[in-house]
Amino acid sequence: MKVGLFFGSFNPVHVGHMIIANYMAQHTDLDQIWMVVSAQNPLKNRRTLAKDYDRLYLIDQAIDDNPLLRSSNIEFSLPKPSYTIDTLTYLKEKYPNKQFVLIMGGDNLGSFHKWKNYETILNNHEIYVYKRPTYELGELESHESISLFDTPMMEISSSYIRNEIKEGRSIRYLVPEKVEDHILEAGVYRFLNN
Repeated sequence: MKVGLFFGSFNPVHVGHMIIANYMAQHTDLDQIWMVVSAQNPLKNRRTLAKDYDRLYLIDQAIDDNPLLRSSNIEFSLPKPSYTIDTLTYLKEKYPNKQFVLIMGGDNLGSFHKWKNYETILNNHEIYVYKRPTYELGELESHESISLFDTPMMEISSSYIRNEIKEGRSIRYLVPEKVEDHILEAGVYRFLNN
């Protein structure tokens, strides 16, 4: 089984994330997409993050009954901060019969050379890159492990959604309906710093 790993803070998950995940499931050779909730991205401020299991639950609500997508909490039990190479190594050991492909945005490819052990990732995994307008892909664009995809893009950010919640405005249509319902009922982002 060939599994695409779509890492993210998903803080919260929004329709842009779901469009990318569904596109990769429908238009590539991947059998399933795992949306991996990053417990702590080394490059992001922890104070703006909702609780890990709240973010995981929101992804489950967004996925609903789509068999091509699933959520993953694999990084919750790994050392913090989370480094992709460590997660990939752990998954390879835990699921030796699965082939893992890294899914990333073109904005990340330009700085990929700064990632911990990026050469090891390139040598052992395929990387499927969805292009992002206004971002240079960098020197690695033509690397043999890299495949580029023109996914439909929406200029929506999780920080924009959190700000809308903070300001008391509607997030309808920005997130899947079940995600909106849970955010409003549970008050997930009401007290976070943006």
